[in-house]
Amino acid sequence: MTLNFWKMNGAGNDFVMLDNRDLSLALTTEQIAHLCDRHRGIGADGLLCVEPATEGGDFKMRYYNADGSEAEMCGNGARCFGRFINRLHEDKLSLVRFETLAGMISAEFEGDQVRINMSAPHSLNLAASLPVAEGTLSVHSLNTGVPHAVVFVEDLETVPVREWGAALRYHEAFKPKGTNANFAKEISPGNIAIRTYERGVEDETLACGTGMVACALIYHELTGALSPISVRVKGGETLKVGFSELSPHEYTEVTLFGPADFVFQGAVSL
Repeated sequence: MTLNFWKMNGAGNDFVMLDNRDLSLALTTEQIAHLCDRHRGIGADGLLCVEPATEGGDFKMRYYNADGSEAEMCGNGARCFGRFINRLHEDKLSLVRFETLAGMISAEFEGDQVRINMSAPHSLNLAASLPVAEGTLSVHSLNTGVPHAVVFVEDLETVPVREWGAALRYHEAFKPKGTNANFAKEISPGNIAIRTYERGVEDETLACGTGMVACALIYHELTGALSPISVRVKGGETLKVGFSELSPHEYTEVTLFGPADFVFQGAVSL
């Protein structure tokens, strides 16, 4: 079987993109993991499929982690997904709405930059004291389409992202599905930098869109910082998270604005 694909990158988070509008593809978990393998496949943090809508959107987004497991949502992936759909329509669209397991998402295009409107975040929990092997961490958590834990640190460069990230990802507090783990630091008022350990990748990635949103909203909760909040990721890019606060701890019009780039197009044998 020969599979045509596109490779895209959103702020360092990279993806294999597949056009499955005719539903001709039925990839197994093992095949998806193989495609995402950086040594034996194409290499990616995840894989996205375009499928027909079933619940009132223009299309449906199916997102799979690098281990082949399906996830509810991916912020950087959603920006790439929106631009990929636009490319399939000869870049003639100004707005596209697509269904995800986390709800309806819309994407607007400004050149190679994409603004996505996120589903409403939920399950906010602030300042939980969680024991890990190195001691006790003050952990905030929020679901922004997928679950995220957030720890603010003094030194973002030396924080043991893999060790602490794995400890939180599999922590008893987040069972059974586990969580993504983010480490954040304020750079200046309204500006933060983050590093993320992603569930399903099981390692640090260069960026995580839903993680940026979680960190920005929790930063607002802790400091009162106004929208939009700038978030710098490990890959070096700075993205913007916008939001409106309906009431304390309740948010609407949550947006993520940043790049979504095409890297190359190709074909691979499965």
